[in-house]
Amino acid sequence: MADEGNQVLMEHHSNTGKWLLLLLAVIVVAAFGYVQYVTHAKINQLTDQLATSQAQVKELADRMQTAEAQEETLAHQAGMTKKELVQKTAELQAEQTQERAAQSRLEAQQKEQIGQVTGEIAGVKTDVGGVKTDVASTKADLEATKAKLQSTIGDLGVQSGLIATTRSDLETLKHKGDRNYYEFTLLKGAKPQPVATVSLELKKTDAKKGKFTMNVTADDKTIEKKDRNIAEPIQFYCGRDHLLFELVVWTVDKNKATGYLSTPKSAPVPVTAN
Repeated sequence: MADEGNQVLMEHHSNTGKWLLLLLAVIVVAAFGYVQYVTHAKINQLTDQLATSQAQVKELADRMQTAEAQEETLAHQAGMTKKELVQKTAELQAEQTQERAAQSRLEAQQKEQIGQVTGEIAGVKTDVGGVKTDVASTKADLEATKAKLQSTIGDLGVQSGLIATTRSDLETLKHKGDRNYYEFTLLKGAKPQPVATVSLELKKTDAKKGKFTMNVTADDKTIEKKDRNIAEPIQFYCGRDHLLFELVVWTVDKNKATGYLSTPKSAPVPVTAN
């Protein structure tokens, strides 16, 4: 009985070993098949990629051939060899580089010049502001000076305009621009002196009393202005249009008198007028 049991047990172990070997063989065959499948798929993928690469290489080669053919055609049309064409292309590229550099320098110079002009404009604006201030100040000074000037009745009883009693006052009247003004200095005993379009002759002076006597010649007529005072408007009519002329003496010395003659803007002007 013991021998039979051992025999049964041995047969059982033998069958189990067979099944294990069979299972192991199946697994090996499946693994080998899977590896073959994966390898085949990878080979197919690599084959496709290789074919694609070969197509791309062929396309690139065709393009290169086409480009070379175009270069040769262009070189032929230009009457140059391929080498000369390549050299000419390089020269053109170098010229383009130089032109771009020159353009960059020009743009930089233009920006610099614009900056300088902007600065100069700012300076001019500052100067203009200063000039405006000066003009306003001068205008204020003129207004103050005009306020000091006198307006009185002339020796003909006609209302005179503003009169000047100094040379600076006369400059103010000249800037005002309402009439023409001519300065004069007369010497006693001298010949008649032309002033504008008339002649003046100093006949007598009294420095202590500030009086004088002079002859005024206008339109071939001589009028004596006797014992007139300093700063007194001496008036007379002149010309075909009967224009009112006016003279003022502001200083009288022993043998000399100084002053000015004023005439309307419409009055004739001498050729050599001071």
